[in-house]
Amino acid sequence: MDLAEKLTHYQQRVDSYLDQHLPKERIAPENLHQAMRYSVFTGGKRVRPALVYMAGHALGVTESALDAPAAAVELIHAYSLVHDDLPAMDNDDLRRGQPTCHKKFDEARAILAGDALQTLAFYVLSQQTEQINALKMIEILSLAAGSRGMAGGQAIDMAAVGQSLSITRLENMHIHKTGALIRASVLLGAWTAAKVSHAQLNRLDHYGKCIGLAFQIKDDILDVESSTEALGKRQGADDMRYKPTYPALLGLDAAKQMAQEWVADALASLADFDDKAESLRALARYIIQRDY
Repeated sequence: MDLAEKLTHYQQRVDSYLDQHLPKERIAPENLHQAMRYSVFTGGKRVRPALVYMAGHALGVTESALDAPAAAVELIHAYSLVHDDLPAMDNDDLRRGQPTCHKKFDEARAILAGDALQTLAFYVLSQQTEQINALKMIEILSLAAGSRGMAGGQAIDMAAVGQSLSITRLENMHIHKTGALIRASVLLGAWTAAKVSHAQLNRLDHYGKCIGLAFQIKDDILDVESSTEALGKRQGADDMRYKPTYPALLGLDAAKQMAQEWVADALASLADFDDKAESLRALARYIIQRDY
């Protein structure tokens, strides 16, 4: 399979697993479960679950062993989007081309849906009793989602509105806000392996850091160059909110060059991996080639 086929395969696989583990809309409280399922199943490329599968595959792990961590990381991602879109945060009306959760339902239900999606992620991981590294995986995901990871990055982002940040501070913000969950996705796949060396973990972690920054730079570029229709969310929102971005700080051409450099660094970190890591290499290249 080429990369597009693999991404579709992983998307379908994790969606099937999520469908089995998310409470059905008819189960009480129906209004909460409707909002949860709406937030998870309104589209999305499922890049983070794909990273779980790809990192695991690079170390010889079966897909069935990777379903739970792939689903868990997508649940955390879905919760983060619901909360990021809230009026007190980014106040967005569109997500993936559809009304955001608080617009489709209401603000209180969106908050509760995000809370419930987050806790469901850890429940899913905790049920993997046959996985000897389950506790380590819970540790990785909880750190990535919390104040030293994604939530902390969002707090830094909100405090930075209207400020002029140095490139070092901007990178630090996105290492937390976007990069932490991407790195966790790679590490969750790695820790699913029965045997993984410290050297392999370090190289995969560095790969995750590099593509996380490249992913964010590309998102900033798309916010300038793409359209609302293509993005599925309001184009130019970062500029309207006076948020610090890579194009604003460096200019478009320099931002594009920096994204390419991070991808090259990511590929270099995989030099000691064999052909089973080819999907990870292809995904790194895809990150800066995508148009939405």
